[in-house]
Amino acid sequence: MRRSQHVVTLVGNLRTPSRTHRVADAVARALADGRHAQVDLALLGAQVLEPGDPDVAEALDAVCEADILVVASPTYKGSYTGLLKAFVDLLGPAALAGVRAVPVMLAAAPEHRLAVDVHLTPLLLELGASVPRRGLFVLEADVERADELARAWAA
Repeated sequence: MRRSQHVVTLVGNLRTPSRTHRVADAVARALADGRHAQVDLALLGAQVLEPGDPDVAEALDAVCEADILVVASPTYKGSYTGLLKAFVDLLGPAALAGVRAVPVMLAAAPEHRLAVDVHLTPLLLELGASVPRRGLFVLEADVERADELARAWAA
């Protein structure tokens, strides 16, 4: 019998809800046997910059306890958001050891397609996560097809 995987989404969008959330949730549903946990950085906002904040500590624990971590960000200035960067900077160098990570990025233009594998994947690898396949890139115009795209990617 296969053990249920604990899937957590980490969404680095500055707004909630967002198209980024929609795609991250679609990927989590495509990978999870059941429910998944969510870490929404928009809800933490500036708390990410406050040392010892209990809500941030709880979010960090949730991320580190995932079997599969879906990390999603809109493309900002050709990379992921500063809010996501500020949050992951709180993790230790091998904090994601043993975690399988799924990088996901959204963008308005196809020219940003490489950002997911050029910027987000190396960040996750640096934190000790394994990234078993290329990340998922979704154009904002295709968000309505998020479930279909996530299932195709997961297959």
